[in-house]
Amino acid sequence: MTENNLLYTLALQHVSNIGDITAKRLIAHCGSAEAVFKENKQKLLKISGVGQTMLSELFKTNHLKEAEKELNFIKNNNIKFSYFEDEQYPTKLKHCIDAPILLFETGNINLDARPIISIVGTRKITTNGIAFCKNLIETLKPYNPVIVSGFAYGTDITAHKAALKNGLQTIGCLAHGLNQIYPKAHKKYVADVEKNGGFYSDFWSSDTFDRNNFLKRNRIIAGLSEATIVIESAEKGGSLVTADIAHSYNRDVFAVPGRINDSLSAGCNNLIKYQKAHMLTTPMDIPYLLNWKLEGVSTGSTAKPVIQKQLFVELNTEEKVIYNYLKSNNKQQLDVIALDCNMPIFKVSSTLLNMELKGVIRPLPGKLFEVI
Repeated sequence: MTENNLLYTLALQHVSNIGDITAKRLIAHCGSAEAVFKENKQKLLKISGVGQTMLSELFKTNHLKEAEKELNFIKNNNIKFSYFEDEQYPTKLKHCIDAPILLFETGNINLDARPIISIVGTRKITTNGIAFCKNLIETLKPYNPVIVSGFAYGTDITAHKAALKNGLQTIGCLAHGLNQIYPKAHKKYVADVEKNGGFYSDFWSSDTFDRNNFLKRNRIIAGLSEATIVIESAEKGGSLVTADIAHSYNRDVFAVPGRINDSLSAGCNNLIKYQKAHMLTTPMDIPYLLNWKLEGVSTGSTAKPVIQKQLFVELNTEEKVIYNYLKSNNKQQLDVIALDCNMPIFKVSSTLLNMELKGVIRPLPGKLFEVI
């Protein structure tokens, strides 16, 4: 893309009442962003979604002036960018109708021939959520996935740090320009992320900080990936917005189930209940259902998901009782376990789920469970 083309594309991106979908229609009709600004107004009015109010805003002179300022910022700070029709534009994102016409980046991002997954969830992630997230990424390490998240508190930064620890590329999608980092507490991770991954944003350096930006950037998190994983979420939250967007893109969504009375499991349980997400109980569900393959290893429909057992797992009293029972009695049905261990079924069910998340037991067809 020439500097002149970039300038006019920035100017088009700056028009507040023209979104990415309409911008792409304008470019397709006129041939380029520059041609849009030089086209006859009456011809533009024939384009679907274009009206007089939009055109009045489009032809204001401030857009090119502001675009020049942002162009200088891009050049002076070595900001990389990709145009939605460029070959280097992320392939999966390119297929999303509302993907940004310009995507800015820093770091050393390389998406070639790599599986890409997004991991999202609450900012108030629990100890169990952290453990699951870390184990998930460590288990998936042999598949060399790119880990995408939003660089926020809680689940996001847990996923980024786990990816870095396991030598995996990680990408933070920001809800602001690349001239700042939010939250400021995460500045200490920027260099490591840019060394093995980087950051994406479609916001300018001059954009004001706004809560709605976080919802807007979620389409990039969902669009970059073949699957979005929700670790923990309350009944409402940004991670559910990301999951809904991924679902609208016909991408796979996974949710980690939890107890029905846990507030941070309500969102995940609802995704599963309303069939918007696969239930994720073990890390190997991901390569199994996404059909990832390792050399010499098949994870197709005939493969059986394998659960990686964690070392030095701490079990509470009920978990120890059930663990010892299954160890002595091999695989057993849930009802039988409840009867023989003298526990109510609801208690056994939630305990088995926790034990499964800890990687010490696995479910089998027919409501059977066995020790790993």
